[in-house]
Amino acid sequence: MSDPDAHVPAADSTSGRSDGVRRAPPRLLVVGCGGIGGVVAAHLLEQGHDVTALTTNVGIADAIHLHGFRVRGETGPGTVRGNVVRSLGAKDRPFDYVLLATQPPQVEEAARNVLGHLAPDGAMVCFQNGLCEERVARIAGEGRVLGGIVAWGASMLEPGVYERTSPGGFVLGRHDGARDPRLDELGRILEAIGPTTVTDNLAGARWSKLAINCAISSLGTIAGDRLGVLMRHRFIRRLALEIMTEVVAVARATRVRLEKVSGTLDLDWIALTEAERQVAGSAGLVAKHALLLAVGARFRRMRSSMLSAIERGRTPAVEFLNGEVISRGSDLGIPTPINAAIRDEVLTVAAGRHRPGMEYARALFDRTRDLAAGAQVPVSAVVASASAPAGEGEDAESAASAESASDVVSTAGAEHAPHAPQAPRAPRAPHEEAVNAADGDEPRDGPGAAA
Repeated sequence: MSDPDAHVPAADSTSGRSDGVRRAPPRLLVVGCGGIGGVVAAHLLEQGHDVTALTTNVGIADAIHLHGFRVRGETGPGTVRGNVVRSLGAKDRPFDYVLLATQPPQVEEAARNVLGHLAPDGAMVCFQNGLCEERVARIAGEGRVLGGIVAWGASMLEPGVYERTSPGGFVLGRHDGARDPRLDELGRILEAIGPTTVTDNLAGARWSKLAINCAISSLGTIAGDRLGVLMRHRFIRRLALEIMTEVVAVARATRVRLEKVSGTLDLDWIALTEAERQVAGSAGLVAKHALLLAVGARFRRMRSSMLSAIERGRTPAVEFLNGEVISRGSDLGIPTPINAAIRDEVLTVAAGRHRPGMEYARALFDRTRDLAAGAQVPVSAVVASASAPAGEGEDAESAASAESASDVVSTAGAEHAPHAPQAPRAPRAPHEEAVNAADGDEPRDGPGAAA
């Protein structure tokens, strides 16, 4: 992966072309005007790019037609007027970049609907969580798909009114890891929104983020509360660790080289070792619980976007998160019983058969103890070395809970060598990348509604 602190170089006269040939400024289509899509469109319009925004939501389209894109906050562009449409016509000129900013369940349909409007040498860009590049590549062709990991959060407070909930930028790449001059051009365009880097290991970055989303977004849906409340509960943190451990095991079996989230949050380190899976407490577990406490304190207002989708009668993205891990794990012979249990409970909530709540989440934890103890993960897919046991039991993690959130964040550490038993410092800035899903055409529940 390229240096995570190195920004994409400044624009030059060739507009990203490797052959030195000048061409007209690229035409951009933003598909989906929820939190992420709305903020992206507003910033790019403010910078003078040739942007068309596409939304199928009548209320959002009408609000933008009347009032423009309204982005609140000191770092936002304010109110920006721009072209928003509900459909594309045969006379519309092709677009060089189609920025897909829908929720994952809508991304394939969106890609099919706009494929005929993509320029022959253009690219679709997936802003979704999960592994959507592979799905879109089956529609548009692998060479016409780029990945864009969104390292910041945004909410749509009401139709056409947006608020960015955290800083951050983008990580861009191709699923096959190939270099592509379009990545540099796209990076220069997106720099107006935040720092942009290009990686040759998009798959590793995607899987690391997938592990975090599978834990935080799904548990937020089942427990029905924000991240800060969730992470104060020891049993929620243990479930999160078990979920992420299964995802990491499947990623390793897929021969994916995991990347640190935002250069700091090391999924190889946070995954439970074989010894930690079998015991109630150890020095390593204390450190891992403390890290989750720190993340919860820093992003305490976040709320699961899957829960928001359910509340509005839309399909949650659980099959694109936990479901993706379950399916791939099954193909590889890697058991994922905790992810399976979590997926089933999210679908139960979505079907209206149970209301989310902390007691509901606790009952799920109790039911999964036998599953967690009985899962046999192949040795090649787990961390082989365990941290030295301290003998305190999980009450040690609860002792960390007793500290104030500010103490946890200020005393935790930034980067970890894999399997290091030292207490962690807070990650430099997951920027809600860990939990934010690219918004579709739905309003969100205030500034914390990103998971």
